[in-house]
Amino acid sequence: MQALLRHLIQGLVKHPDAVEIREVEGDASVLYELSVADSDRESVQGPDGETLRAIRTVLSASSGERRAVLELLEPGAGASATE
Repeated sequence: MQALLRHLIQGLVKHPDAVEIREVEGDASVLYELSVADSDRESVQGPDGETLRAIRTVLSASSGERRAVLELLEPGAGASATE
C-alpha cells in the first residue's frame, strides 16, 4: 500500500525525494502519515482539498478489509521529527 501511495504522491510533487510515508499499524486500521516538502503541500492538497480527498478515496478502495487513513502532516512534523 505504501508503494501505491508513494507512486501517486511522487507524481504530483516537484520534490519526490522529500516524500516520506510512515505506516502506523493498528488492530483494525492502518494510519499513513505523509510528509512532503513545504512547497509541495498545495500540490498534494489541491484546490479545496480535492486532490488529497481523491488520494484518500483510492487508498480506501485499495485497503481491503482494514481501514486505511491518510494524514498529511504539518511542516516540520515529519517522521524523523517524531522519532
